[in-house]
Amino acid sequence: MFKVFDAYSLKARLFPALLAVIPALAALAILISWNKFGLTSAIATTAIPVLVFAAADIARRLGKRLEEQLYQEQGGKPSVSMLRYSDNTLDAATKAQYRAFLSSKIGQPAPTEQEERDNAKSADAFYERGGGWLRENTRNAKKFPILFSENVTYGYRRNLLGLKLPALGLNALMVVLCLFVLYRRGIIDTEDDVTVRLLIVLAFAVIHAIYMMSAVSKRSVVDASETYARQLLLSCETFIGKEHRTANSATASRGRKRREAAGS
Repeated sequence: MFKVFDAYSLKARLFPALLAVIPALAALAILISWNKFGLTSAIATTAIPVLVFAAADIARRLGKRLEEQLYQEQGGKPSVSMLRYSDNTLDAATKAQYRAFLSSKIGQPAPTEQEERDNAKSADAFYERGGGWLRENTRNAKKFPILFSENVTYGYRRNLLGLKLPALGLNALMVVLCLFVLYRRGIIDTEDDVTVRLLIVLAFAVIHAIYMMSAVSKRSVVDASETYARQLLLSCETFIGKEHRTANSATASRGRKRREAAGS
């Protein structure tokens, strides 16, 4: 099943989905008897991959919806805001160098500080186009491993936060169902196999809910988005350095040709 996912989808979409629905998966694994392959086993075998794939798709959609809300609360996309003159994440000289580089790539003059003040929306449009160029040209995970890693971390946290409420709802459902079945069965007998299984699922759901409430937070997503945005902008250094090396090589080559011509 995992082979159909690329590295990003596997780590940033499937893993959060698995973590979010793991109480349901645990319930299927624990409560269903696998000693003999019957109808319930066949249904569970089919349901598990379907449930995981569905959760991965929902994770992406809820994560993207959450992303827009976070950008509004942060005052814009981090890769955009970090290029603004008013932002102090990067020093002024570095931002000026990055603006000039991006300007040469997208064929649009970089806004001045006054132009940014007068028309922030137009300036942000330039920064957005520059960020788009960087994202399109840094997709090679082997050439930009740190950037890819930060992107995966951000995607994982964003999608998991998007699934937080559905996961807590699923936990609540599992708890209610287990308590209802235990109540209908009467006295809790720890020697009874079904009762033990129900108690395990109940404990698992409670522990999972505690983890989702305490470890999955908006702050962790914001931190990851800012780290990724900073690394994305720092990738300009790779391109700028490559251009400098190419220019120096061309200059050296022309110098050798002139010397050879003069010597002949």
